Amino acid sequence: MISVSDLYKKFKECSGVSTDTRKIAQNNLFVALKGPNFDANGFASQALAQGAKYVVVDDPAVVQDERYLLVEDGLLALQQLAKFHRKQLQIPFVGLTGSNGKTTTKELINTVLACKYKTYATQGNLNNHIGVPLTVLAIDESIEIAIIEMGANKQGDIKELVEICEPTHGFITNIGKAHLEGFGGMTGVRKGKGELYDWLAAHDQTVFVNVTSEPTLAMAQEKGLHHVVAYATEPNDAVPSVAHLLTDTPFVVFSDLAGNRYESHLTGKYNFFNMCAAIRIGEYFGLDTATACQAVAAYVPNNNRSQFVAKGTNLVLMDAYNANPSSMTAAITNFNNLEATHKMVILGDMFELGDEAPAEHQALGQLLNTCQFDYVLLVGTLMEHAVKELPMMKVHYFPEKFGLHLWLQDHPVQHTHILVKGSRGMGLESVLPLI
Repeated sequence: MISVSDLYKKFKECSGVSTDTRKIAQNNLFVALKGPNFDANGFASQALAQGAKYVVVDDPAVVQDERYLLVEDGLLALQQLAKFHRKQLQIPFVGLTGSNGKTTTKELINTVLACKYKTYATQGNLNNHIGVPLTVLAIDESIEIAIIEMGANKQGDIKELVEICEPTHGFITNIGKAHLEGFGGMTGVRKGKGELYDWLAAHDQTVFVNVTSEPTLAMAQEKGLHHVVAYATEPNDAVPSVAHLLTDTPFVVFSDLAGNRYESHLTGKYNFFNMCAAIRIGEYFGLDTATACQAVAAYVPNNNRSQFVAKGTNLVLMDAYNANPSSMTAAITNFNNLEATHKMVILGDMFELGDEAPAEHQALGQLLNTCQFDYVLLVGTLMEHAVKELPMMKVHYFPEKFGLHLWLQDHPVQHTHILVKGSRGMGLESVLPLI
């Protein structure tokens, strides 16, 4: 078995790390991982044939020569290698988590800090027990600040990830109703997300706290953090605001404290909060306010996150990357406040809510009943609980997407603003070609 220090020497000879034979670059280090339905040890020779310099395997039977680096467990070796590499990097690591807005906030922070520093941020959604180690291992000596997004489905996940990336600074976007099944309810969500604060407190590190967000403020106070950078997103007598929100529909328009006006490409008050976090973190790291504000205003979302897409005479707000009760409520409320002649919502099931799923979808139906939409299209078996709260003349319900697709083909809409939102597993971006 190769030691971590010797494995690190091999890693330094390589051009990067890959766990996917479909994405191997020349001279990569390939790490074979195992799961319930796959075992990548069997692809080690293929990885070498495709250009990998070494392969990390945990099955002695596949070892053929010195290019095969045998370890006890492939995933553990990947994580230990990342920890070893992290300790060689003497740069700020900004770690962030939260129930909603993690990826957008990560992108905004990166956009701001990149105005002054060479940064590296989590790519895509590589924010779990595999993605975070890969992110850390992708950071080389040229990087001046790292931004690490951390996702969690249950208690203990964030603790595992902070021990790998060792953040020097941290931020929690919010505490909301996400992954309730895995966390065991809201108390579990709060405890799980709080594991970031636990690490920062134990290692005397810095946390950024929006005092307007009472749950995260209360948690920061409870954890006994000594280095707190507090800011406000609404008028506050004790803590200065970062910026002033002028309007949040259709796009966020805000002013800095000097009165300069900025128009963004993001919609909703929740995204104004995300933008303020990026601005404040940028200021902390030495950027002037105007540069930070200009950077967040210029940011254009993609990947189906709060993304406006023009489709003929229609304007579609694609927010189909994920959904939970907190983010769904915010998106619907914001869309309801949007000024438009005609509005339609296409909403899909919210997953990972466990026993709370019926009640949360029922509450969603009650919210929709208070809104002024021309069309309400609901899809998925869980949405049946929402349908029961709505007058039949106000809703079109489809247990699965095939029926939804047929309806959209048979009922073309024009000059309409359309919100599309659902959990990732629903794949509601499939409706875009039909609008």
